[in-house]
Amino acid sequence: MKEKIVKAPEGQRINVLGDNQVLKLTGKDTNGQFAVIIQNLPPGAGVPKHVHSNDDEHFHLLEGEVHFEVGNDEYTLKAGDMIFLPRHIPHSLRVLGDTTAVVRLTVVPAGAEDMFMELDKLPEGPPDFEKVSEICGRYGVAFV
Repeated sequence: MKEKIVKAPEGQRINVLGDNQVLKLTGKDTNGQFAVIIQNLPPGAGVPKHVHSNDDEHFHLLEGEVHFEVGNDEYTLKAGDMIFLPRHIPHSLRVLGDTTAVVRLTVVPAGAEDMFMELDKLPEGPPDFEKVSEICGRYGVAFV
């Protein structure tokens, strides 16, 4: 493995169901250990309750406000706040307010970025939830 420097404007840009993401480090860069993704979530955007069986997630909110439901608990995070979500815990998130939320997402081990790249290839417009579920399922993510 070799070091990798990623300058601020660099990274692979993808759109995952309205979430403009920048893949900063992927499993190819880290020998599969982790991936780092910058998410730009528009106001009102969210992800329905789901569970990961293959990876843990760490969210570091850089801008905006995001509401998380984790199991039976609820949290509202603001810029500077972080949350760690171990695998097997159902969770959802939703952007609050009228500004874009910018989140640094670290996924351990890497792999979720491959799912996001597949979701980026879906046609524009309202998502086909059955197709989204099928893609996510291949990466150990199930909606509940």
